This record gives sequence, C-alpha cells and structure tokens, in this order.
Amino acid sequence: MKEAPLIDSREAFALAVRWGFETAMAQDARCITCVDPTFELWPLDDVALLSSLTAWVRLPQRRMVMLAARFDEVPRRQPRFTAWRRDWAHAIQALQAPEEFAAELPTVLLDDRSVSVHLMDPLHGRGRAGVDVRARLLLQERIDVVLQRSEPAFAVDTLGL
Repeated sequence: MKEAPLIDSREAFALAVRWGFETAMAQDARCITCVDPTFELWPLDDVALLSSLTAWVRLPQRRMVMLAARFDEVPRRQPRFTAWRRDWAHAIQALQAPEEFAAELPTVLLDDRSVSVHLMDPLHGRGRAGVDVRARLLLQERIDVVLQRSEPAFAVDTLGL
C-alpha cells in the first residue's frame, strides 16, 4: 500500500482521491462514500480509475455512495463517468443533500474500513488523507446525519421530450 499523499493543491487532491479509491479497493472495502458539493475537482473521468472501479464494483456486495448539493454539472464535467455509471447504476447510489445542509457539505472520500481523504480548504486545495479508523469514523458520523435526510438524485437516464 502506498503512503497517503500530502494534499496541498487541487492537483494533489486529485491524486489523493485516486490513492483513496486504490487503497480502499486494495483493503477490500465494500462501500466507498464520496461527498462533495459539485464533484468539480474529482478525477472521476480518469480512464484508469474507471477501470479499477469496474473491477471493484463487479465483486459481490460492492456499493459506491455519492452525496452532493447538486449533480447538475457532473454530466458535462465528467462525461466518461456519467456514461460508466449507466452500466453500474445498481451499485452506485447518488443522493442530493437537503438545502439546509448543502452549503456545509465537506469534500470527502471514505471507505467502510479506515481510508479517508478530506479536502478541508477547497480554495487552496489543502487537506488530509490517510488510513486512520478514528479520523474516518469522525467524518462518517458527520456525513451520516446528512445521508439520512438526503434523497435520490442524478438520474441514470434523462428523459427528453
């Protein structure tokens, strides 16, 4: 397992997200939770990442949960991911946070074991990544409050008239 990267820029955050996914999958995580107001900075269109996610989601009982304030820009900014998600919609749950929580959504990737990637300062791209059960649990508790009140969003297919 590679050492957790230092997050000190937007580019470093993208590397940390890749590290978070890779580490979670290597540790046999069953659930990966991704939280961000818009997913603008996430490298979800990365071909290698999508290939790894495909191999992971094919395993039994794997699930990815996405929580956002809005998913409006994801299809435009992340077209490969949007197309990929159509094939794996049964394992990818996309939820929209209620308005009262939307402004306070953190930017976080968590697994169900010990991996956490947390972008604490989106403007300057500063954050923390690591394998630490306690840090992950603290972030998970914060997110669970919002997840419980969130509703399904980001339809797999858009209806056109």
